[in-house]
Amino acid sequence: MENTMVKTLGIGSRVNHPDYGVGVVIGLYPVAYEICFIEEGIKEVGRNFQRMEIIEAIESEEAVSFSAAEEALKNILNTWLGAADTVEMGDKWTNGTMILKPGNSDLKSKEIPIDAFFHKIVMVRDRLRVMEQRINSSKLTDEEKVNLQQYITRIYGSLTSFNVLFRNKDQQFKGGSGKLS
Repeated sequence: MENTMVKTLGIGSRVNHPDYGVGVVIGLYPVAYEICFIEEGIKEVGRNFQRMEIIEAIESEEAVSFSAAEEALKNILNTWLGAADTVEMGDKWTNGTMILKPGNSDLKSKEIPIDAFFHKIVMVRDRLRVMEQRINSSKLTDEEKVNLQQYITRIYGSLTSFNVLFRNKDQQFKGGSGKLS
């Protein structure tokens, strides 16, 4: 890994540390960066550390307001840790029950609250997002990334059956693009 740190990195810059892995700059000090690493948490790393690879550099501003830093951190956490946005179930399903009735009449049906089922669908969606992000930021070849993305696209397509449960259409599964809104 080569260090291309010629200038000061700004908040939101993405880096790859040889010991701590991938992280994002969340604070600037005169001689160090405060970096939130995916696997290792928040660490301070000297600005002159030569073995850290810059994945994406964000230009440093002289002064950063607390609200700007807070917004940057929210975006970072959403991107790297898979923090979920608020997803609401359609009103018509509130207090509803999903009934799974077996073909064999000797067997008992299973009832599941729709909101519990919806919560599980949203968790699957959020975990797919994280998987996509991890694939895209991995050291896989472009061909390997495309092949894995095709599987994810098919999974999204299979999950479009559950779109009827979502209140907002922009949060539904999209089968063709392989992406979620």
